[in-house]
Amino acid sequence: MNAYLREQISHLKSQGLYKAERWIETPQSPEIVVQGRKVINFCANNYLGLANHPRIVAAAEEGLRRWGYGLSSVRFICGTQTIHKQLEQRIAQFFHKQDSLLYTSCFDANGGLFEPLLTEQDAVFSDELNHASIIDGIRLCKAQRFRYRHNDMDDLRNQLESARKYRFKMIFTDSVFSMDGDLANLPVICELADRYDAVVGIDDCHGTGHLGPTGRGAAEELGVLDRIDIITGTLGKTLGGASGGFTASSAEIVDWLRNRSRPYLFSNSVPPALVAAAIESLSLIDDAADLRAKL
Repeated sequence: MNAYLREQISHLKSQGLYKAERWIETPQSPEIVVQGRKVINFCANNYLGLANHPRIVAAAEEGLRRWGYGLSSVRFICGTQTIHKQLEQRIAQFFHKQDSLLYTSCFDANGGLFEPLLTEQDAVFSDELNHASIIDGIRLCKAQRFRYRHNDMDDLRNQLESARKYRFKMIFTDSVFSMDGDLANLPVICELADRYDAVVGIDDCHGTGHLGPTGRGAAEELGVLDRIDIITGTLGKTLGGASGGFTASSAEIVDWLRNRSRPYLFSNSVPPALVAAAIESLSLIDDAADLRAKL
């Protein structure tokens, strides 16, 4: 296998597709040091510059002292502290949803979303440029898969029309497409969902915190926050930039995911320091109108 992989790696390099890590020698900020040189950083997802904010650092330090380093457990055994529930309630309130649950990453949130909710009786509709985590999550479920052309609402409508026979229909899309920066046409998607009795879900990783008048993301920016049924997102971009993901939705969907979503059930809890920092980051977002305006 090693010889085969060496050949494949050489092939990647010859195609210009090999990914080499860039080592930075400072905390994450607009200016970082790379190989001894100070450079301007245009490639992080640190949209509001909160990754090294003193209030978030202080909250993480206090969380470490108060709650410890780790929990050595999955959530349903002995890995849930009161601050985990506090953060989940805070996220739910933030997005105007009934409940939420934490994952170790949004990749896991997306990977654990579709299989528990959808069966062979159902259909899922996915934008062709959706994130890899959405694509992989959909592959794990047994629902009939429909992939519509990027932001092509006519194509989506035609596919919904052809899928009337299915029990549940879910339209799931990135709210902000990270490679191009364009937004999903959420108002039209919501209209189509109403017409064809579909559930609407979005991955708002690149919208939460910095889009919308109060930072509630792309759905708020486009005026449809209360029409979105499921929101997945991350603590690893605008909300402090560390790690962790979440799903916010109805009480029933979240409760079912707590019992059936495999990445949630079989992964250790998000570390307490990150949870404490995330709670503080949401408070900062509420007070960050000036930062959003500057961005």
